[in-house]
Formats: sequence, C-alpha cells, structure tokens
Amino acid sequence: MADLRIRAGATRSPQRGGGHSAALSLVTLLSALLTCGVRCAESDKPSNIILVLVDDQDVQIGGMTPMKKAKAYIGDEGATFVNSFTVTPLCCPSRSSILTGRYPHNHEVRNNSLNGNCSSLQWQKGPEAEAFPTYLNKLKYQTFFSGKYLNQYGSKAAGSVGHIPPGWDQWHALVGNSQYYNYTLSANGKEEKHGDSYEDDYLTDLIDKHWLLRQPPNPMPNSSITFLDNAYRKRWQTLLSVDDMVEKLVKKLDSIKELNNTYIFYTSDNGYHTGQFSLPIDKRQLYEFDIRIPLMVRGPGIKAKQAPVLNIDLAPTILDIAGVNLSSVNVDGQSFLAPSLRNGTARPYFLVEYTGEGQPTSDPTCPKLGPGVSQCFPDCVCEDAYNNTYACVRTLDSKMNMQYCEFADSESYVEVYNLTSDPHQLENIVKKVDPSILQIMNQRLIKLQSCVSDSCRDYKQK
Repeated sequence: MADLRIRAGATRSPQRGGGHSAALSLVTLLSALLTCGVRCAESDKPSNIILVLVDDQDVQIGGMTPMKKAKAYIGDEGATFVNSFTVTPLCCPSRSSILTGRYPHNHEVRNNSLNGNCSSLQWQKGPEAEAFPTYLNKLKYQTFFSGKYLNQYGSKAAGSVGHIPPGWDQWHALVGNSQYYNYTLSANGKEEKHGDSYEDDYLTDLIDKHWLLRQPPNPMPNSSITFLDNAYRKRWQTLLSVDDMVEKLVKKLDSIKELNNTYIFYTSDNGYHTGQFSLPIDKRQLYEFDIRIPLMVRGPGIKAKQAPVLNIDLAPTILDIAGVNLSSVNVDGQSFLAPSLRNGTARPYFLVEYTGEGQPTSDPTCPKLGPGVSQCFPDCVCEDAYNNTYACVRTLDSKMNMQYCEFADSESYVEVYNLTSDPHQLENIVKKVDPSILQIMNQRLIKLQSCVSDSCRDYKQK
C-alpha cells in the first residue's frame, strides 16, 4: 500500500478587538492522504507523500523555533531548504498556487475575497479542476483531505459545503478561515458543526516606503508592544500542537513500516509579521518576513538546495514523485526532483505578486482614511488597501541578492533593496542604484508578469 498524506497546519495570531476570538491563536490542519492501495498494480510500489501546510508560519521572526520535533523528524532526516519563498504572501492565492503550481496571474486568485476569486465558481470551473489531486486520482491514488482549504470555501456563493473539489476521495474541509473552536466542516459534502470542547473539537488535534508602511506611529506605543508580545507568545504556543502532530505522524509511519517509502513535506502558505516596520499583525507585504516560508522535506533522494524553491514547485514535485509526465501538466513551477535541478540548474530570479484588498466605503472607526483600505486596527493602522497591489522580481544567485518592486498606484511607486548589504530592507535604494540594473529588473518583471508554464522557467534572457 502507498500512502500520500498531505497535512497543513496553520498558525494565526489573535486580532485586536475581536471579542472571544481575540483570546485565541489559531492553528488549522489540512491533511490529504493519498493512498494507492488495492487500486494500484501489485507489482508497483508508489511512494507515500505527506504535505504539512502551516498557515502564516514565518521564518524570519523565529517561527520555526518551537518546531524541535518537526526539525528532528523531517529536516534533520532529510533536507531544509533555506531559500524557500511564496510567490504571493496571502493565504488563498498562495494555497491556490500550491494546488496548481501556477503564479497568481495564471490561476487568477488575487486575494482572500470572493471578488478576488478565492474559491469562486470561476476558480472551481478552471484551475481547481486542473489541480494536482486530479492527476493523482487518475493514477489511482486514494486521496484524503482534512482542515483549512481556501478562505471562502463553504460559503453560499462558493457552492456551500456540498462542493467537493475534484480529485479527493475523502473530504473534511473547514468552512471559511482558520479557527480553533466553534467551526463547521464539510464532511464529504455534509455539514458537520463543532463546539468548544478541547477533547472533541480542537481542530489541530483533529526610506520612504510605500504609504501603507508610512502610516503607523513610530515609535510604537507601549499598548501595541504589549499586544504584539502576547500575540507572538501565543503563536509559539499553538505551534507546539503542530510539532506534536508531526511526531505522531512520523511514529505512525514507522510503526506500519512505511516511513522509508514516504516523502514528508513541511511548509507554510506565507510568512508573517508582528510589529515589523511598526505594522501590527498580518502578512500581504512584499518584505522577507512575509514572503520567506519554511520548507523541510524528507524522502528518498531529497537533498537540500541553496537555490530558491517556490511554493509553485510543490505541485510538480508531488506529481513527479507520483510518476506523472510533467510535460503534460500546465504548471509554472518546477520539480525539485527534476534531472535539470540535480545537475545544478537553478532559477536565478522569480516573481512575487499580490492584489490588494480594500473596502468601497470608509471604515466607520477610521473615517479620515476614506474608502479603499482594509484590515484596519482600532488605532487606524491598516494592513491592506486597493493600491497595495504590487509585483516584484526577487533575484537571488551568486552575483546578486536584490528585490525590485513596482506598485500599481497613483505614484507608480518603486521599491528596491540590496539584501546583501541591507538584509532587513531598511533602505529603499531606487534613487541610488545603477539605472542599468533597474532596467534589467524592469525587463525581468515584465517578462514574468506575462509568463505561462514553460516561459516562467526560461532564464536565458537577462
């Protein structure tokens, strides 16, 4: 029997002024068990695959520190990829990239809203029908999913709980966003409500930057510092449950003698920030703390790579393990098992893109800000806006470690960082850098923003 388990855990910090939920950090688990079993030929021994996908777990601000067991059982026994990035720092578009292996401009999920195509009917009719579970199902893998799927999943406009994405044999998906207690699941298309009992219901066990960065007060008030310290502490506490889950998973595989035939992936959909640049708690920004993600992989033939690995590489890698001919699959990413990568070919640069969310009317608690902003905190510091829409080319090779970003706003704002000399991205050097380098970056960005499939992996041109 061959098992593919894909588990995704999520960690979220409490929101300010959020009533009962403000006291909670949230961890959600997505599990997908793909089992070949009796449906596969007896002569074949397909590999098991487990993906642990954690929501909002950062690398840059210590998010992996509590994960001692995960690091021991996966990273130390396999490989830790030190340059792993999401191509978009928000849950729904990032998870859509993981499922499809495509950049957001190709799967067209822009943010966490239905209007942003999150779990929409358009998504269901198009990219979802071509996601990697559908290919595995054709190879007669049995598939199992449990936990958070996409933020708008289960809503009435997205087909309610009766919608089961193609490719899944067993389906136990959270309705809506991450939540510890008092949540609803779609249990194979039927509504299943859970309460607040820990034993029965805890889901885990089951320089002149862009204007958004100029708005917070600096220095940060003591009340904000206290809140952020508490949020940071709670994030670590929730991650301990994910760490325990990983240990149980590995020990179970070992007890049934399937551990040596199993690939285990541990990663996150995006990073996170808790006070960086005086922003409260969220993601969505172009900086390293929001786009760098953990990635540990254990399995036959896995070796660590210094070259950038993206979340759009997960789908083609999983399909590669399963024996799918990748030339027949429409993906923008590349398998890190591919011969070209084993021979040393690496991507020198890649795309990070995000479409900002905003409200059409003013926030009643912050009327002076006007319409177009969202995710606003009681002190009228907002994490997002319509014009927080950007595209970046991130270059990371032996010659250059740089980020170039263009905003779709009235200022046509540009941010450029040399991460070798400025790893914390404190100084925007757009007016200091050689204009010829800006031109190269701009050309790369234009190319990546329109790339599809093979052209997203063509690095021959500057």
